[in-house]
Amino acid sequence: MVEAPGRDGGAGIDSRPRDKTVPLRLVCFELRGQELALPIADVRETLPVLPITKVVLTPSCLAGVFSLRGEIVPAIDLGVLLGLARTEVGDASRIVVVEHEGSSIGIVVDGLRDLRTLTEALEPPPPSLAPDVAKLLLGVAATSTGTVRVLDASAIVSAEPLRALTRAADEEGRS
Repeated sequence: MVEAPGRDGGAGIDSRPRDKTVPLRLVCFELRGQELALPIADVRETLPVLPITKVVLTPSCLAGVFSLRGEIVPAIDLGVLLGLARTEVGDASRIVVVEHEGSSIGIVVDGLRDLRTLTEALEPPPPSLAPDVAKLLLGVAATSTGTVRVLDASAIVSAEPLRALTRAADEEGRS
């Protein structure tokens, strides 16, 4: 993936093949024993799990909303979005706050891992992966500690269950 200027003048990600000479910095986290990551340019902050208020009649991948310094932020249960069981919040659980197109979302994960810098190009998601899950990934990288699945923040924010929620809010705002 090519790194393009991000919201803070730093590196962001687009869908063109990445220049192998430009390192990709990642915020890594754990979900069900697997290491996943997001490009650091997409991550606003990470925090302990704050009280999340469930919202009725929303997609199951939406864990609810939480208040972040007065801003109401939706919290996504990444496990559900990836086709896994609902995330059980524990002491190590965290919220990874992602900034996308001027709005923020929180992603509930099992725990944080290290920051990583990849110097090699990402491999495409394996063909055996379900298409709905594969489209949420920028790619995968083999590391000395195992495989890291690198998520695409814009694909997560625009995943079909969340788009349906946005459409419903837009329609309600017009009535």
